[in-house]
Amino acid sequence: MNEDLIVRKIENGTVIDHIAAGKGLKVINILGIDLKQDQLAVVLVNVPSKKLGKKDMIKIEKRELTEREVSKIALIAPEATLSIIRDWNIVEKKKIDLPDVLQGVVDCPNTNCITKDEKIIVSKFFVENKEPLKIRCNYCERVFSRDEIKI
Repeated sequence: MNEDLIVRKIENGTVIDHIAAGKGLKVINILGIDLKQDQLAVVLVNVPSKKLGKKDMIKIEKRELTEREVSKIALIAPEATLSIIRDWNIVEKKKIDLPDVLQGVVDCPNTNCITKDEKIIVSKFFVENKEPLKIRCNYCERVFSRDEIKI
């Protein structure tokens, strides 16, 4: 099997690589990319990978991600890498890293948390453990796993 991919380079935008197989479409949803609209995006699914066995990859033309978007991606694809492309060249490449504090990234799953009643309060979580993921709400102090939070 030929492992070479024939996907054109992008002039300006973002490449998200090393996404665990099957999670690429979830990343597209997190980013709010409507694949039926004019946004040019390439989603590669179950691509052979030496590091992961199989991986997903996303190329997004004319868009750089916000820190909030990168933090959301880190919650579901902590092994991913991010490349910023400008004028056909990679100008920045980094491993996506989950920050120690998540502010305004996800909502607290606790229905009794004050953030549910006070809409002016921005959610804030402290990352207690990255793998397996454990985050603690600043307000109700409950700890949640990856399966409990809605991304």
